[in-house]
Amino acid sequence: MFKQPLHRFFNALTFYTRIPGPNWVDYSAENLNRASAFFPLMGYIVAIFCYAVFWLCQQIWPSEISILISMVLGILLTGAFHEDGFADLCDGFGGGYTQTDILRIMKDSRLGTYGVCGLVLILAIKFNALNALGSSYLLIGLLTAHALSRAWAISLIMALPYVQQDAQSKAKPIAKQWFAQDMILAWCFALAPLLLLPPMVALALVMIGLLVFALTQLWFKRKLQGYTGDALGASQQIHEILIYLVLSALLV
Repeated sequence: MFKQPLHRFFNALTFYTRIPGPNWVDYSAENLNRASAFFPLMGYIVAIFCYAVFWLCQQIWPSEISILISMVLGILLTGAFHEDGFADLCDGFGGGYTQTDILRIMKDSRLGTYGVCGLVLILAIKFNALNALGSSYLLIGLLTAHALSRAWAISLIMALPYVQQDAQSKAKPIAKQWFAQDMILAWCFALAPLLLLPPMVALALVMIGLLVFALTQLWFKRKLQGYTGDALGASQQIHEILIYLVLSALLV
């Protein structure tokens, strides 16, 4: 009964993080496709890891340094998976005019000016927003942002077609098909941290997130006629930053 979900969980763990999984797991395209149900759960793991690093560092250094170190180690834990997608999207949308040009630029492994500027700015906003939350709200902020942003990102699969035709694309196994039960489970994981927040704050996060989801969906449809793996990563980063900004505005 639990064997198949366990295989899918470890497929998600090894794909979305740098944490190795056991050898007995069936690492397959089919299991990876169904592993999207556990994408927000991976956000819990990243959030708890980042907070643990922050708490340990805070015993020695000021809060600002502790947050910065936790961000660095959080990026190492995920292999800068989503940050890379955001940087590639900045390069593609900044330097390309047609869908073909944008997709070609996004697949280029070199980082351009738009990507560098976008990455620097989004990391700067993230650092300052986390610092504004303070230690009192940091854990709930991390849990909410990492889980909910991943649910919004994976939901693009339901709304748009996959447009990257590269056979080597990392996102292709995930993009082949989506299942309603996987999305329901993903959203159950994503919404759970909202129960720890004041109802009006939780409602604001959902409503603003829905608005941004609709806008990014239209943006990707106009520029790409669909989505790519980089678009999913960029969506996760946009929503994560948005959640930190909303929480820092309403809680602090």
